[in-house]
Amino acid sequence: MEQTLLDKSSSRIRAMFGAIAPRYDFLNHLLSCQVDRYWRWKTTRLVPPQGNAPILDVCTGTGDLALAYWRAGRKSVPVVGADFCGEMLNLARKKANRLRAQNLTFVLADAQRLPFAADQFQIVSIAFGLRNLTDFRRGLHEMVRVACPGGRVVILEFSRPSESFWGRLYQWYFQRLLPRIGQLVSGQRAYYYLPASVMEFPDGEALAQEMRQVGLVSVWWRPFAFRIATLYVGTKPTVTTAEAAHDELAA
Repeated sequence: MEQTLLDKSSSRIRAMFGAIAPRYDFLNHLLSCQVDRYWRWKTTRLVPPQGNAPILDVCTGTGDLALAYWRAGRKSVPVVGADFCGEMLNLARKKANRLRAQNLTFVLADAQRLPFAADQFQIVSIAFGLRNLTDFRRGLHEMVRVACPGGRVVILEFSRPSESFWGRLYQWYFQRLLPRIGQLVSGQRAYYYLPASVMEFPDGEALAQEMRQVGLVSVWWRPFAFRIATLYVGTKPTVTTAEAAHDELAA
């Protein structure tokens, strides 16, 4: 049963999110008691846009983090949201159209094979999507590739709650009650996948180390609310390791 829940083949993940798309936003806000909105807002405050280079949000879903960054950039910094689920993107585009956001665009794309040239985006973000990739390390490589030198890779992801009383209480809710509510409202068993995928995914320093291994520097992470979610940030070096070594020898 657990092996089926954690099947991360692209076809299964795409079908799962396509099926829950109509109730996705409603359930996100309901099941998190609206805290997911705060987490995205806080992310854009801790890692704000700098200058006018574009921002990319991968696994954008219905576009909430892309929209948060569009607002954080005072609606003047171009933002691109990318996702491989068409049903999710349709909802994201409707949000952008309602806001008449001319420089907020959404494209159909797989985070593991991004259709963008290297060194483009000042921020490459992902919210609650990295653990869903078939090969999350390949996704990290792609995020680093398309980031500008000096640009930042931003990951907002669920993590294992703390062992405090409130953390243990949330863990009970997350593993026992949340999936049942999700199934009742959506008519889908997808919400049983959520806690299973979180519990088997690296978090804290383990995920920070994965970021360093793909070349990011100055990596830091910050837990939110009893470690229910964690923000991870790394910077793409402005010079390659080989160039840095050459410069050091020349000096």
